[in-house]
Amino acid sequence: MKKVFLGGTCNDSLWRDALIPKLTINYYNPVVPNWTEAFKQKEIEERLSADYCLYVITSKMKGVYSIAEIIEDSNKRPEKTVFCFSEFDGPFEPFIKKSLKAVGEMAERNGAKWCQDFEEVAAVLQP
Repeated sequence: MKKVFLGGTCNDSLWRDALIPKLTINYYNPVVPNWTEAFKQKEIEERLSADYCLYVITSKMKGVYSIAEIIEDSNKRPEKTVFCFSEFDGPFEPFIKKSLKAVGEMAERNGAKWCQDFEEVAAVLQP
């Protein structure tokens, strides 16, 4: 069965809990209570071996590493890369929303899929 890596916003966001029931494929959730080097290595392995790499960005995002992962994967593995930014955790500031739209457009130009909501994400991630 196909598998999706659930990348993107962590920081106590529950977007994964909202999306997982909609999935009809296996998934790897990299969120763990205590991050260690072993979990970092496992995340890298899962990201590289997954059939899809999904990156959901919400307003709880604090760092920018997930944005770098989106662009890296859309360049290296465009057919596997899916991007969605969601106001699941609350609205984005207008300038952030504009930047995320530009990220989505760039990822699409690279060949990745840019989804507008969780229903579209679930439809893309079919077995």
